[in-house]
Amino acid sequence: MIANEPEINNSNDLKLFDSLVSFAFLLSIITILYNIAEGLFSVFFGFSDETLALFGFGLDSFVEVISGIGIFHMIVRMKRNPISERDGFERTALKITGFSFYLLCIGLIIASLLLIINDVKPETTMIGIIISLISIVTMYTLVHYKLKVGKALNSDAIIADANCTKTCFYLSFILLASSLGYEIFKIGYLDIAGSLGIAYFAFKEGKESIQKSKSTKLSCSCEDDCH
Repeated sequence: MIANEPEINNSNDLKLFDSLVSFAFLLSIITILYNIAEGLFSVFFGFSDETLALFGFGLDSFVEVISGIGIFHMIVRMKRNPISERDGFERTALKITGFSFYLLCIGLIIASLLLIINDVKPETTMIGIIISLISIVTMYTLVHYKLKVGKALNSDAIIADANCTKTCFYLSFILLASSLGYEIFKIGYLDIAGSLGIAYFAFKEGKESIQKSKSTKLSCSCEDDCH
């Protein structure tokens, strides 16, 4: 059951509910499409410019797509029935998301060690700066409107999604700091530090997803306040 879901007593309430859920539906689609585009650009330029932080950031975006599909599925069900628990599809998506984040974390740590051993430095991190700035603006906007809709619907599930999007917002700052730092000082360890920062958040998100997959309750999470 969606925690604290408001009762719909008349046609005006129903129209408002439908409007808010439709907006949440649109936000979920935008989130998925943006993460796909961000992932493609980040992985391509991260690989070509040999910047692990940008490459890892792109892989994180692809994992977020899996999570986004679960949220999209949940909102579709909300359009049909405003009172619902997390179903099997959403729990499976969370499990896949969780294990994918764990694999990403392990991969980034191993890759960071190899870069240190082989003393490999990025050719440039300018694209990382550009992508992180775009991501900061996009994620801030998505968080703002997701929180607004979630609070209007009194839906802990949508608020939880907003708080998880906020994690992507923080990751963008890590990418910006490491990319900008390398571009200024040309110290390879800054790019590696950025990739390890992304690995840390990947581990946290993986743990969060696995925990949520064990419950049917649509509760607020991602270690943030619901209200």
